[in-house]
Amino acid sequence: MIKQFLKASRFRVIPVMLIPVALGALGAYVWTGEFHPVLFLVTLLGAGAAHLFSNMINDLWDYKNGTDTAAKGTEGAISTNSGYLTNGTWSLGRFRFVTWLMFWIAAACGIILSLTSGWAVLAFALAGAFIAYFYVAPPIRFGYRGKGYSEIGILLSFGVLPVAGSYYVQAGGLDYRAFLLSLPIGLLTTLILFNHHFLHWEADRSAGKKTLVVVWGEERALRFSRILMLLAYAALIVCTLTGALPLYALLALVTAIPIYLVYGRLGSHNPSAAYLPLMGASMQAAIRCGTVLMAALILQGALH
Repeated sequence: MIKQFLKASRFRVIPVMLIPVALGALGAYVWTGEFHPVLFLVTLLGAGAAHLFSNMINDLWDYKNGTDTAAKGTEGAISTNSGYLTNGTWSLGRFRFVTWLMFWIAAACGIILSLTSGWAVLAFALAGAFIAYFYVAPPIRFGYRGKGYSEIGILLSFGVLPVAGSYYVQAGGLDYRAFLLSLPIGLLTTLILFNHHFLHWEADRSAGKKTLVVVWGEERALRFSRILMLLAYAALIVCTLTGALPLYALLALVTAIPIYLVYGRLGSHNPSAAYLPLMGASMQAAIRCGTVLMAALILQGALH
């Protein structure tokens, strides 16, 4: 049952949520000297549950909207959902129950943190819940609109909100450096979500899901993907120049090399399978870069 849950919730990608939370807490420790371990653990639990809810509610609505079925039936398309609904591994009722269980765990953590750290925590939590649910759920379904709304939503929910929210829980206030710190990891996570659309963009088009890859076409979207990667690492440089990160955090720039090499092997038009290495390199870049940034902040805190 645990193995099924881990696959159904796509648990393996949870580092992209936990790393921003850790960065926000480390920022609070380095800049203010404040660190509350119990609050940090509750924040990790709540953010992790919220991320799993987001994964599962997206699968649930993509299944209902026919997007996952279209991906399964389109030649060459690579499905990125858990497959538990399209393959009938779990019933719709069981999948829905576990999905909303994750939501209520996240909500409980949000309420606890709001009582200990202030009502503003609820604002962060509600904003994240709104983005998670309406990414593919009607009537908004901003992930289907193809105007960049989904990319902005990912930047907020995997960058600004978890970093700034975690910082607020620890420090009881906000700091512009927390916003800056959220940009490198937030943009790299946005890159992961953007690149995964290449795996099934033709199926998305047939199902009426207007991602930017569908709207722009493969060649233009691939150019934007490269720009997004450059913006993420440019944001890292800005963080060091403004004092949000120590200078030695620039070591994280080397994590751009593998993904840069993958881009060099892609043409203007590629089969879906050719984008699997890009997806893998995107995930590795986000996790490795985030890990280096955490290590840099830990070292900075220790030196002070």
